Amino acid sequence: MPIAANKAVSIDYTLTNDAGEVIDSSAGGAPLVYLQGAGNIIPGLEKALDGKDVGDELKVSIEPEDAYGEYSAELVSTLNRSMFEGVDELEVGMQFHASAPDGQMQIVTIRDLDGDDVTVDGNHPLAGQRLNFDVKIVAIRDASEEELAHGHVHGEGGHHH
Repeated sequence: MPIAANKAVSIDYTLTNDAGEVIDSSAGGAPLVYLQGAGNIIPGLEKALDGKDVGDELKVSIEPEDAYGEYSAELVSTLNRSMFEGVDELEVGMQFHASAPDGQMQIVTIRDLDGDDVTVDGNHPLAGQRLNFDVKIVAIRDASEEELAHGHVHGEGGHHH
């Protein structure tokens, strides 16, 4: 049963950057389970896995435009510390939910602290990077009606309600 839209797919993977540093991996844990065609994983990897079958192994490099997008300087801004009301101690690396210019919610990360100036970055931490995946397809099954309705896989390795 090859990978196609509406299939629940289980993969073992290791993600590295171009320097060969491991960014993420399922090694030592449960496989990642996702719903093909539902946008649960980055578009470039979903496209590379389409048509593959259980036992297939592949190495694929995904360019930023098919991963988390190009890095955008427009998503970096400096705010006054007073904007973080109720947070006693701010630290570089902290993340907050904020309203994006289009009204959608986005996650921003504190990149720099300078007195009352807080520099935040709305880019995904992997934006602008080529991502290298080493993947093995572990299992493929038809998604349940409930999974299709919810747009993601339920149960072990998937989403839990």
